[in-house]
Amino acid sequence: MTIAPKNLTDPTVAKFVTAVNAHDKEAFTALLTPAATMSDDGADRDLDEWVDREIFDSNGHMDVQSESDHGRAITVNYRNDAWGEMRTAWRFTVTDGGQVSRFETGQA
Repeated sequence: MTIAPKNLTDPTVAKFVTAVNAHDKEAFTALLTPAATMSDDGADRDLDEWVDREIFDSNGHMDVQSESDHGRAITVNYRNDAWGEMRTAWRFTVTDGGQVSRFETGQA
């Protein structure tokens, strides 16, 4: 069963998923701290390059299947034009101001 972004526990994570699914790079970027970092399958990546390639240039889409850690960890059926669909885990570090300072993703 898919969890709609509006029903996610953490409002920042909900906005992150909504921005990805709407292909709204401006809203997505506004959610990140200026020095935000990320990792994919345990390896740190260049955030801007990865986001363009894996999300915005390839029509990324997140169907959230479950959440834990007060909504800061989600399991997603993620699909894009480059890789097709895969089950992925996402974990977010969110500041008190409601911005993502780090996210980590990888196959679940």
